[in-house]
Amino acid sequence: MGKKTKGIHHITAIVGNPQENVDFYAGVLGLRLVKKTINFDDPGTYHFYFGNEAGKPGTIITFFPWPDGRRGKIGDGQVGVTTYVVPKGAMLFWEQRLEKFHVPFSKQERFGEQYLRLSDPHGLEIELVEREEGDNSQWSFGGVTSDVAIKGFGGAVLFSADPEKTAELLENVLGLEQAGEEGEYIRFRSTSDIGNVVDLKTSSTGRGQVGVGTVHHIAWRTENDEDQLDWKERIEKHGYQVTPVQDRNYFHSIYFREYGKILFEMATDPPGFAIDEEPEKLGENLMLPEWYEPYRSKLEQMLPSIQVRELDKTQK
Repeated sequence: MGKKTKGIHHITAIVGNPQENVDFYAGVLGLRLVKKTINFDDPGTYHFYFGNEAGKPGTIITFFPWPDGRRGKIGDGQVGVTTYVVPKGAMLFWEQRLEKFHVPFSKQERFGEQYLRLSDPHGLEIELVEREEGDNSQWSFGGVTSDVAIKGFGGAVLFSADPEKTAELLENVLGLEQAGEEGEYIRFRSTSDIGNVVDLKTSSTGRGQVGVGTVHHIAWRTENDEDQLDWKERIEKHGYQVTPVQDRNYFHSIYFREYGKILFEMATDPPGFAIDEEPEKLGENLMLPEWYEPYRSKLEQMLPSIQVRELDKTQK
């Protein structure tokens, strides 16, 4: 039997104003800010990680906030829609919460499931779906309690410049199983109970452009460093150019761009987000890798101040 990824590790996107980003994902969606650090490749930019109480793989969305960045265009070669899963029976709560904070949404159906589709303040496309699978988040914040809180990723909708090649990669290289076809979508499933459903759009939406309001890359799970090197060898044997291993402090990463132009990452589950903060303190302080510690004072002066705050109706 071939190798199989468990599913999505994280999704990383580019957004605008950092406080608006925190207000929406923590204040409105009720996710936990589990890590506040910097973009290791662009240290003058924040890197935020939001997820469940511990930042479990499959729950983490990460952001590079570029307040003055050029607006991007969602299209082929990107994750077009990020899907979040909520507990069964929670959808009415989310409809009412989005209305409370004046977030427009629409209702859609795909593969027999009902979705709420919305956009974040910077244009990222998001949807919510109810499923039994996956543990409830134990994080409660700002009126979002564990019984209705976002569990993590339901999955993603991929917009590919070459859907046939992307489908081949998902099934024959990453080990996802094709679960059905409906209209312009092919559905794939991984073995995990979260971050496990990927819908591939087979029609073109036009070429995407990287910038504010677009997903930069999607990362798939690997068990550990040894497993990651096995994945690197496997992917290279299928003709893809894979980067050397990159140390991202909270996981190790390799990257490649698949033939549909989507940037894929393979990220290790360990070591996780508690290596430099106590679990109950996650996200409270600016955390830097040791090679940036000598520049802490300068970086703290450069980066705008942000706070995780509970929102009421008057703040939206």
